[in-house]
This record gives sequence, C-alpha cells and structure tokens, in this order.
Amino acid sequence: MTAPYACQPEGSRGRRWPERMSTFRSPWQRDRDRIIHSSAFRRLKHKTQVFVEHEGDYYRTRLTHTIEVAQVARTIAGTLGLNTDLAETVALAHDLGHPPFGHTGEDALAALMAPYGGFDHNAQALRIVTRLERHYADFDGLNLTWESLEGIAKHNGPVTGPLPYALAEVNAEWDLELHTNASAEAQVAAVADDVAYNHHDLHDGLRAGLFTEEDLAQLPVVGEAFAEVDRLHPGLEPMRRRHEALRRVFGTMVEDVIAVAQNRLASLQPQSVDDIRTMEGPIIRFSKPLYQNLKAIKLFLFQRMYRAPSVVVERRRVTEMLNGLFPLFLNDPAKMPEHWFKAAEAAADETERARIVLDYVAGMTDRFAIQEAERLL
Repeated sequence: MTAPYACQPEGSRGRRWPERMSTFRSPWQRDRDRIIHSSAFRRLKHKTQVFVEHEGDYYRTRLTHTIEVAQVARTIAGTLGLNTDLAETVALAHDLGHPPFGHTGEDALAALMAPYGGFDHNAQALRIVTRLERHYADFDGLNLTWESLEGIAKHNGPVTGPLPYALAEVNAEWDLELHTNASAEAQVAAVADDVAYNHHDLHDGLRAGLFTEEDLAQLPVVGEAFAEVDRLHPGLEPMRRRHEALRRVFGTMVEDVIAVAQNRLASLQPQSVDDIRTMEGPIIRFSKPLYQNLKAIKLFLFQRMYRAPSVVVERRRVTEMLNGLFPLFLNDPAKMPEHWFKAAEAAADETERARIVLDYVAGMTDRFAIQEAERLL
C-alpha cells in the first residue's frame, strides 16, 4: 500500500508518444525494463566508477554502482510507502550519461565542449533516453514517462540558471517543471547514490591500498563501526572485520535517511506528490549531524583516494586520450563509424557537429576509448 504522497501509476502524466498500457506491468516497471535493456545501460559494465575498468576485477564499475544504488533506493522507498518501481527506475538511469573514465572523463569533455554548450552527465542521460537510443519503430529514445524523465533531470534538486543544452532541448519539448523539487521517489534515488558511493569507495580504497583500517579509525561513523566490530568479534579475520564494519556504516546511513524522512513526513503531512514538489527543500535527506560527518568522510576520500598520486597519474593519462580523440573526430568525422560520420557530415554547423561527436565519445566504454586512442593517436 503506497502513501498518499507517493507517485501513483494511474496518476502518471504519461509518455511523450502515447502507447497502449501494458496488461501486466505498471508504467514504471516498463520504464525500468527499457532502461535495463538499453545499450547505454549495458555499456556501464565497462565504465569507470573511481578506478579505470581494467585496473582490477573487484573494484566497482559504473554498472555495479548503479545496481547498488537501485537496491538502496528500493529499500528506502518501500519503507516509506513510496513507489519502489519509480525509485528503482530513476536509480538505474541516474548515471546513463556518464562518459568513459568517470568524473575525470566528464571534466575533460566539459572543457572540450565549452564552446559548444558544455557537457553535463545528468543532461546527457536525458539525451540518451529521449534521442540516442534508437531501437523502436515509433520513436527515438525509450519514450519514458514524464515522472521518470523528471526524476533523471531533478533527482539532485531543482535546476536553476542556464540549462545544459541537452536538458534545455528535452524541457522545451515537454516541461519537466525544473523549478520544483522532484518526486520523493527521485529524491530517494539521489540519497541512495550518496549512500552507495560513500560505502563502496571506502571498500575499494582499502582494497587498493590507498589507506588502511587504522586511517579510517580516525573518521566519524567509520571509526565507531570498527570499534563495535572489535568489541563484538575480537580477533576477527581482517577481511571479515572490514566487511562487518563497513556494512554498519552502510546501515547507519540508510537508517538515518529513513528516520529523518519519517519525522518530516509526520510533521508536514503531505497529501499528494505535488505537495512534495512544492515543499521548501527535499523531504529525503540525511540528518544534519550525519551530513556533517559524511562531509568529513568525503574530504578524506577526496584527499586519499580521488586525488591519490596513482589515481592522478591515471587521470592525466585518460584526459590526454579524450583531448586527442575529440578534436580528431571533430576535424575528421570519417574516423567515426559510418552512421556517426553521416550524422556529423549532415550537421548544420560546427556546434551541431561537435554535439554529435560528443554523443559518440561520451558513449564509449573505458576499454573502447583506450583501444581507439591506441589505434588513432
């Protein structure tokens, strides 16, 4: 039984291109399934989370991260009486627009695209699901519902200021009400993203040897988790000790989000999803004390992991690859596959051509970008 402030399938604003209702799936189950079967979703398997995909079998990729986010989103949404299918859909789609090499790739492409309207992975995800996936007879994209598109666009909050061109194009065709909050389900997906990466980046950083359990003992939340494991299980084998501690960190974050949301929902008494959209600030968030503790953890990860010397060397290397590939394809589109070449040749101007090249490069997996760089550069 969903709550009155949850998104209801029968209340969906529908699809840009009308389709017959499925006899056995809700609109958001259908959206979820289309995302899972999309080409862009499959390519997440070989895209960076923090470590470049080939660096080790145990590190998270963008796909395994996405699956973890979807699991957290379903748990939180179900506990709060929200629509779990919509929360899962937004979670599964939230990183579809990421280019190869994670945030390093995004930074490189944003700089390269600065003369042509910039680059933003959230906006690129919308471009993928509304234009670039071309499998259906009646439309480009996946023809997702309004609520799924809204969630992809606004899961991190209202979008103000100049819009990335990819978002502006979608919003011009179908108003996503960017000035309002997203649904509670989309807000859950955003918080689930924070929960997942705060947890698994600690795990992956330990496995990579960038820091030790003794380093983590100095951090809020994490230190307490290790201390509790040592009290309950003295002498526990190191890998089990690590897992037991970090799953407690994971649980602390999830329980905090649920408790805060339950308190806010009981206090504010929203009666519809539009009440959620017009509230001052998000309904789904961490408590202020935990938020401050997570800031300390993120600062630690930034200094010891995201900007670790070995990671910085790899960042420079992959940035050079993209800095070579993008202008190469822009100046000589014939080096792209035939259908991309034809699209670039038919572009009305350089900006349109650059955006087509961006779509091609941003869609690459880590390993394909590396192969193309070795072949062409």
